[in-house]
Amino acid sequence: MDCSSYSTYCYRCDDFVVNDTKLGLVQKVREHLQNLENSAFTADRHRKRKLLENSSLNSKLLKVNGSTTALCTTGLRNLGNTCFMNAILQSLSNIQQFCCYFKELPAVELRNGKTAGRRTYHTRSQGDNNVSLVEEFRKTLCALWQGSQTAFSPESLFYVVWKIMPNFRGYQQQDAHEFMRYLLDHLHLELQGGFNGVSRSVILQENSSLSASNKCCINGASTVVTAIFGGILQNEVNCLICGTESRKFDPFLDLSLDIPSQFRNKRSKNQENGPLCSLRDCLRSFTDLEELDETELYMCHKCRKKQKSTKKFWIQKLPKVLCLHLKRFHWTAYLRNKVDTYVEFPLRGLDMKCYLLEPENSGPESCLYDLAAVVVHHGSGVGSGHYTAYATHEGRWFHFNDSTVTLTDEETVVKAKAYILFYVERQARSGSEKL
Repeated sequence: MDCSSYSTYCYRCDDFVVNDTKLGLVQKVREHLQNLENSAFTADRHRKRKLLENSSLNSKLLKVNGSTTALCTTGLRNLGNTCFMNAILQSLSNIQQFCCYFKELPAVELRNGKTAGRRTYHTRSQGDNNVSLVEEFRKTLCALWQGSQTAFSPESLFYVVWKIMPNFRGYQQQDAHEFMRYLLDHLHLELQGGFNGVSRSVILQENSSLSASNKCCINGASTVVTAIFGGILQNEVNCLICGTESRKFDPFLDLSLDIPSQFRNKRSKNQENGPLCSLRDCLRSFTDLEELDETELYMCHKCRKKQKSTKKFWIQKLPKVLCLHLKRFHWTAYLRNKVDTYVEFPLRGLDMKCYLLEPENSGPESCLYDLAAVVVHHGSGVGSGHYTAYATHEGRWFHFNDSTVTLTDEETVVKAKAYILFYVERQARSGSEKL
């Protein structure tokens, strides 16, 4: 039973329990938990209320350059090993173009009539049509920057995730990158089907900055997901026997980069043994010419059989937001181990021009990216540990650790062992630093 919502979930049925037993046992448990909660807080309720009235304003104020400004950031409560979800949500909420699009969508009321105002328990019998990932995602993003509370509980979004993403049911630790991909894919699919009776294409066309020059479509028509995160790779394969070249264009929402093997023992920035691994090393390893091994022989149409070949990636189109996933987890014989290598990354001026297929067609500023958010995994394995996120908002860096949000500095951010990096395309301006 979830004590925050008093909802009961049956793992055998793989569903929420809505109907009570004949003896009303579920309701008795709910009442008992409510009584415990009320008795624990009744004695000092008035004292806490006065304390909160005096301290809530001060806790939301921050001194910057001698002046006091409001701190409107909001944390996300951990619902039980949901730090993987919280870190991704906080990162996406700080990507302004993406976040603003969802916050400006029209609201959808999923509950009406007799159920209006009541908590909704999503059940298998209701069907997928009664839940909206886009709507719950929109509500969560709106709540994160209202500044009216120190922490928001994303339980409604989490229930929808359970409903439409079976891999994430339960309360075990999950992979943040895998969750991000599932989330973006399902948002993309739902937006393709229209939202609140309004066609997705109409909503997207209202924002000309997103629809203009957007040519990356994944699984059908374009949406805000592909307009912002979508890029295109060119995959070149050359047969080493006859020299036949094959080219293929693949859309992508993120790039998964290997950490080169020669750097895998470098665990900290200050460690002196061996060279320091940089993000450029990972990008170079991704785009360098590679000879395929015996298990990946290329089927050459000219030779009419599988042959040894080489492979190389080029970026044909860069996205507005470049998401880079560092592959820190790899399988050994029986375990999935973590590569704990520190990877140096720039806060500003990541230059992607040398990885483009046709760099001469790009402007001097169109290939520069500035860091917007970083997801960090703390711990030794993918099934354990903890996720937090760093993100920048209005020129200040924040550390998001579930319900706790703290102001931090650039020196702390660059020391983090990044797992996922979100870089935003720089608008044309002078005086840029390059990687």
